[in-house]
Amino acid sequence: MILEKLSLINYKNIQTATLELSPKINCLIGQNGVGKTNVLDAIYFLSFCHSAVNPNDSQVITHGQEFFMLEGTYSDDLYISCGMKRGTKKHFKRNKKEYKRLSEHIGLIPLVMVSPSDTMLIEGGSEERRKLMDVVISQYDHGYIESMNRYNKALLQRNTMLKMEEEPDADVIALWEEQMAVEGERIYQRRDAFVRELTPVFQRYYEQISGNKEQVAIEYVSHCQRGPLLEVIQRDRAKDRIMGYSLHGTHRDDLTFTLGGHPLKREGSQGQLKTFVISLKLAQFDFLRRTNNRTTPLLLLDDIFDKLDANRVEQIVKLVAGDEFGQIFITDTNRDHLDQILSRSSHDYQIFHVKDGEVTK
Repeated sequence: MILEKLSLINYKNIQTATLELSPKINCLIGQNGVGKTNVLDAIYFLSFCHSAVNPNDSQVITHGQEFFMLEGTYSDDLYISCGMKRGTKKHFKRNKKEYKRLSEHIGLIPLVMVSPSDTMLIEGGSEERRKLMDVVISQYDHGYIESMNRYNKALLQRNTMLKMEEEPDADVIALWEEQMAVEGERIYQRRDAFVRELTPVFQRYYEQISGNKEQVAIEYVSHCQRGPLLEVIQRDRAKDRIMGYSLHGTHRDDLTFTLGGHPLKREGSQGQLKTFVISLKLAQFDFLRRTNNRTTPLLLLDDIFDKLDANRVEQIVKLVAGDEFGQIFITDTNRDHLDQILSRSSHDYQIFHVKDGEVTK
């Protein structure tokens, strides 16, 4: 998939910009806080129907403005647009026809983004690591999205009943538990298969970037591994009633990251943590490229070289300049890093300078 042209109006600090893009490497150079990441976020929005960092759509509208508009022209005559006025819902269109359900769009434009906030995958709570799995799987498996929606509906209904002052109807709560179990088992199977396939690819990338100096691993942890999920959920219904929410289910799944057999969060340096996250995201890219109808994802690299030693930077440069990657968007404050990548690549490229929300070629 290639993004040929991107237009932004009133998106965060960018009031207006139109970018004619390279099919291979696109570099955005500028100081911190000038709007480089906002360009990448707009590209992310056109793939996932929401911002990577702002949970509320109205937060992306430029201060003092009443609307925002994004337009993307892609290869294969694909045109995607999204607009929204304050106080109204957003309108997301494919070739000028509005989607009835936004979930229909997910996976059409596969994308992987690497950003400084990805360290939350290691330092944050389990919801960050579940999101990592969900974002990838939902791009190639629409049945997974439907299972997630049905599971979350059942979970919400069960939690509502658990909070009731009077004793909830046993038959009704059992129905919601059964739906949680059925959909939860499906979610577990897809996540388990994904982690099993992703792990060796991730380890290969980590070894290449680190110079084969360290051993890393990923382990998937789920209540489904304790036996039939329905039994696990119902076993502690009395305890859940006391707590007022569901303690067991796939909404509590997690990933364990280790370095040399020890917890990465406790043992890893800043450089090792960043190497781990970058390797994980590159493995996601490789996975999507092989599973999403053989469509090469867009790769967004936001300020990835900070806190890495020269050897690791060099290895990443070798990787992203290679032929196995498709269209790449890179932001950096340091022109030297980008010059290294461009000097190693024989592909076409574009360089954009960003300053105070203005983007110039």
